[in-house]
Amino acid sequence: MKYCVGVDVGGTTIKNGIFEESGKLIVKWAIPTRKEDGSAHIFEDIADSISTKLTETGISKADVLGIGMGVPGPVLPDGYVEVCVNLGLNERFPARELSALMDGMPVKISNDANIAALGEMWQGGGKGYESICMVTLGTGVGGGIIHDEKIINGCHGIAGEIGHMHVTDGEEESCNCGGHGCLEQYASATGIVRVAKRKLLETDVKSLLREKEERFSAKDVCDAAKAGDEIALETLEYSMGKLGLVLSYIAMCSDPEVFVIGGGVSKAGEFLTAIIERHLNSHLNMIKKKEKNVVLARLGNDAGIYGAAKMVLE
Repeated sequence: MKYCVGVDVGGTTIKNGIFEESGKLIVKWAIPTRKEDGSAHIFEDIADSISTKLTETGISKADVLGIGMGVPGPVLPDGYVEVCVNLGLNERFPARELSALMDGMPVKISNDANIAALGEMWQGGGKGYESICMVTLGTGVGGGIIHDEKIINGCHGIAGEIGHMHVTDGEEESCNCGGHGCLEQYASATGIVRVAKRKLLETDVKSLLREKEERFSAKDVCDAAKAGDEIALETLEYSMGKLGLVLSYIAMCSDPEVFVIGGGVSKAGEFLTAIIERHLNSHLNMIKKKEKNVVLARLGNDAGIYGAAKMVLE
């Protein structure tokens, strides 16, 4: 029996998993992310943790095909990571460092959103497809594009960064990236709340959201929309309309078989994906038969370790 290891490096925790080649998860665990000293200890911690877990499970390093790792930042084709803002990690070759600490074991690396997309294609909402685009609607908007079962990283490592595609002119507030009018400003969890608050200021229409005195979340907006709240419905139509437009651009460029929607906002379920799909299809006039092309992610927070492990098998 051969195995592979998946590692998903986050700003707070590092998630890890050992898998069989079939995709069966044997064991998963997490360790704290030590960011002090410029994240100098991260890869030592990962190596020690994996070695300990292999010993505990009785798996020999000789039976491990390799380690896949996702990091929260752009990764160049040669594995170079210029900066991971959330880690304070700069100008490093993480895969090389981890491989050296694991006695030369092969290590592959990619951006965390990309490995999540690969994981969903392998064992999640995109299972059964070879080309997908995954969108993560959380605090921000992340994305990953998989074509012919391979991650599309791009020459600068930013392929799939759909959250920072420009969708609105004249936006005065700035995005976290420094731009104005990015998709993330409207379709993320924080963006949805922002749009809803703007709409509340534009009208005196009664709303369940108004009763919360501006202390509401994206979940509250989705719940209110399901209850038929006018402002909440208008908010989702606007925010998911922006997302649908961006997805149509991606469809015209890479033509994925399916779009997989994940992240905290996706917990609104098919009520949300139906809105996204309607807006997406309204822009896809070149496709005669519009089958169901927007689905929900299934792996949750484990998508990253699944995708990281899958990289080893490529």
